[in-house]
Amino acid sequence: MKIVKNEALIERNGKIGNWLSLASLAVLATGMYISFSRPEWFTYSLVCLVVGFALTQIGMYMGNRWGRSPRRDERLDSALKGMHSESVLYHYIAPAAHVLVGPAGLWILLPYQQAGTASFEKNRWKIKGGGFMQSYMRIFGQEGIGRPNLEAETETAALRKFLAKKMDEEAIPEIKTALVFINEQVEVEANDSPLPAMRLKDLKEFLRNESKTRKLSNAQIQQISAAFSEK
Repeated sequence: MKIVKNEALIERNGKIGNWLSLASLAVLATGMYISFSRPEWFTYSLVCLVVGFALTQIGMYMGNRWGRSPRRDERLDSALKGMHSESVLYHYIAPAAHVLVGPAGLWILLPYQQAGTASFEKNRWKIKGGGFMQSYMRIFGQEGIGRPNLEAETETAALRKFLAKKMDEEAIPEIKTALVFINEQVEVEANDSPLPAMRLKDLKEFLRNESKTRKLSNAQIQQISAAFSEK
């Protein structure tokens, strides 16, 4: 399997996350200094608190996604090591962040790193359990699972639009989406989820089963890969 990723984007966003975290500490420290040394400047101290808290949240989010190794792209790389040699895994090259092109088809992979129990109930995904730290991260680190079904629709539409600019729209194959839970401390209860959902360790076997009835020919894989290469 070939792996192609936007290293410049990963490095840039990782640095942004680090700088935001440092900036948040500086702003919070300034607010604390003002509150003790200049009590009459309470308004300025409060502004520092609000701004520092906001920067902390953004810095934690950026750090978790882009700075802390193994990152999501690295976890996917490791899990899919040994896939069919014709397969190509793209990270941050197209509007969809993680895309696999190969005999198994054209797949958008949506990774989630929450721990606990991920279950599909009443037409929505929910995360339960996972301990205190995971609850803390969901509240303060913007690590909620969100709406995977809507995210899948958005990324599918964006990827189709991207490919339509570079190849005949009729030649674009079906774009499928898989939800991948990459935390080792997670259980997945997909129930009647409209999208396939699985733990990271089950992803390769799932895609291998998909490729038993070949979804894309060599020519299709090359055509789609050429569209990504132009990007």
